[in-house]
Amino acid sequence: MPSSASPSRSTHSPRPSARSLPAAERPRPGAGRAIPVVMARVRWYTCGYPATQRDTMILIIGGMGFIGLNTALRFLEAGQKVVISQHSSRRVPDVLKSEIGTRAFVAQMDVTNPYEVFEVVRRHQIESIVNLMAPPARSLSTQADYHLYTAGLQNVLEAARTFGLRRVSLGSSVAVYGGLPAGPYREDTTLPVSSPTQVSAFKKGMEMHAHFYAAQAKLDVVALRIGSIYGPFYYSMHNPISRMCHAAAKNTEPDFSDRPDGKISEDDQADWTYVKDVARGIQLVHTAEKLPHRIYNIASGRATSNRDAFDAVRKAVPGARCSALKPGKTPGASTNPATDLSRAKDVGYQPEHTLETGIAAYIDWLRTNPQ
Repeated sequence: MPSSASPSRSTHSPRPSARSLPAAERPRPGAGRAIPVVMARVRWYTCGYPATQRDTMILIIGGMGFIGLNTALRFLEAGQKVVISQHSSRRVPDVLKSEIGTRAFVAQMDVTNPYEVFEVVRRHQIESIVNLMAPPARSLSTQADYHLYTAGLQNVLEAARTFGLRRVSLGSSVAVYGGLPAGPYREDTTLPVSSPTQVSAFKKGMEMHAHFYAAQAKLDVVALRIGSIYGPFYYSMHNPISRMCHAAAKNTEPDFSDRPDGKISEDDQADWTYVKDVARGIQLVHTAEKLPHRIYNIASGRATSNRDAFDAVRKAVPGARCSALKPGKTPGASTNPATDLSRAKDVGYQPEHTLETGIAAYIDWLRTNPQ
């Protein structure tokens, strides 16, 4: 495996020392004993001129995960360079291997360790961060989840402040709308304090803390409320579409034995979005020169039921089975939980896949790939 260290940049413009910076640019002490003190706020330059986006390095935290890998591939397709953080899991897909060591680099990093976060940002001369960190779908403990979201978020934001990064894009979720009776959901919708799931609770908290921190530290921080996702590299098999597609690709019955009575309600809905659309939306928002808003929905903009999903699976694979579907809707489930995409359209985002084309593409992928 090639070295994960990114190539050094031109030495024509040396990094400034702390004393050479104007008073307003000099580093402030880290907020709290756990934050390492960095001796200079760094602004990266190449050949005497500010680096362009083609020269810059983007750190994708959680880059070995489902969304992270697809997002890394999207940035590479757009001509950018990425550093993908690795913690407990590493799975480099074949389509990415040829880029490792040239335009893509893998960095060992625990986001809850401030020294590791700062070292990765410094060593790879990071220009901006896409933060997609999240605990496992099947959580180990509430305490571990809290630690990841709070300590990890603080370390990311403090690294951005200390090194003067251009932008931090935070992976939030449409789960923050959980508890609202009906959509479509706009980013300025008032959210309920109570949260039905771990994801809805932590993502709401993350957004509030991050935006307050950004206002105090004068950071460019944007939250991306990502839809319910399916597609390549999804390995947890938690959502129903993934199980239906895997089963169809293998000509078997999807397993829902972990659900009540082994069934799922056919009228339950979600804003199901093909992951490549999400990756494109993340890339468009993150690289936009200016953003008029601090929160963006990145999803399909439509509500899809479990019945709709299975119909699309059966269209792609005639004869596909799903006896786990039962009539009706889960009590308390939202009606029309679609997201409003007006803000995202302002930066050029529009999903390219319909439910049918997304599911067909996913099943085609699964026929030659394990996940």
